[in-house]
Amino acid sequence: MTSDDILSDRVDGPVIEANEVRRRYAGGFEAVSGISFSVARGELFALLGTNGAGKTSTVELLEGLAPPTDGTVRVLGHDPYRERAAVRPRTGVMLQEGGFPSDLTVMETVRMWSACTTGARPAGEALEMVGLTHRAGVRVKQLSGGEKRRLDLALALTSRPEVLFLDEPTTGLDAEGRQETWELVRALRDNGTTVLLTTHYLEEAEALADRLAIMHQGRIVTTGTIAEVTARQPARIRFVLPEAVPASRLPLSLRAAAEGSRVEIRTPALQESLHELLEWARESGVRLHGLDARSASLEEAFLDIAKTQHAPRDQDPRQVHDRSGRSGGTKTAKNSKKVTA
Repeated sequence: MTSDDILSDRVDGPVIEANEVRRRYAGGFEAVSGISFSVARGELFALLGTNGAGKTSTVELLEGLAPPTDGTVRVLGHDPYRERAAVRPRTGVMLQEGGFPSDLTVMETVRMWSACTTGARPAGEALEMVGLTHRAGVRVKQLSGGEKRRLDLALALTSRPEVLFLDEPTTGLDAEGRQETWELVRALRDNGTTVLLTTHYLEEAEALADRLAIMHQGRIVTTGTIAEVTARQPARIRFVLPEAVPASRLPLSLRAAAEGSRVEIRTPALQESLHELLEWARESGVRLHGLDARSASLEEAFLDIAKTQHAPRDQDPRQVHDRSGRSGGTKTAKNSKKVTA
């Protein structure tokens, strides 16, 4: 595909679009149960979820590795499975594990990958982007886990992708490496690359995502910006009262929970509740030790979803039951291997 073809094929609407998508495996297990979302050009969208939520199954559909059982998937305006030739040259995919030939050097690996990529960026440029230039002559088997993740990212960037799929991009990286990767991903997004991120690091999603969706048991249970998702959870105020002041003296409207002199208030209206608390403390002449007031974090929102929507595995609505009513688990009919949702 030439540059003129790409310009003529440019998508004005969402770059990634999933509409009522379902994915059912052999044996009937439905890993993805009718989800819909879209990602705009130049947006970084994080797909999060509890274990077995269906994230991997969803991303595989977007990458064109399998067709949906029902619903439609579009990437850059095309069906990524049936129109793979139109989509693949314009996307980059960073898998959880690259599986490189261990005896090749880093530079040889990138050059081999670039030889299979239309319009690939120079191998040296790709390595410089991920900070691996100084390891170009090292064999892949001698790289640390974090360096292998950087190599994964370098290969995903060789095609100068319009759409970049990142699956756990900073696993194995130290704190400095993680920050450097975040800066690179932000720069790619700022230059117009659309990014779909899956990660178990909630602080990573919080630091990078423009919007996100959280999946649970095959469905999207919440979506929006970080601020929108966390705003659905109560803020909290914590402090310690002087020993001579019992928690029962606090205004009843604050609905405080106390354990000894330690007090926690959960509230949907942080500013108003904090103002009321401080007014009470001033009028009562009470000093609040260790006062800490903050909005809910993404971690708190995520844990609340995991807790409030948790069902035992044998009650998962996606499970297949035999005639006796017993759960069939998550095994395929063909080879009885567990399905990774």
